[in-house]
Amino acid sequence: MTLEILTPESVFYRGDADSVTLPGTLGSFQILNNHAPIISSLTKGVLSFTVNGEIRQIEVSDGVMEMHNNKVTVCIDEIH
Repeated sequence: MTLEILTPESVFYRGDADSVTLPGTLGSFQILNNHAPIISSLTKGVLSFTVNGEIRQIEVSDGVMEMHNNKVTVCIDEIH
């Protein structure tokens, strides 16, 4: 699937990802390839994603995410 992590200033990441784990407002959740469409608000926490077996993690503040047609778009205010 394709992952885009966007901030107001820049595109932090754009590329393929095997999985994405997000800090949802109601708890952490994971998105895998071919996941059903979803929109969710995010809260302060750790966003992690796996690319070719390598886990990458970033601390984020609140934001929103959308999964649609194997594309995950994450819009966050800032990265810590």
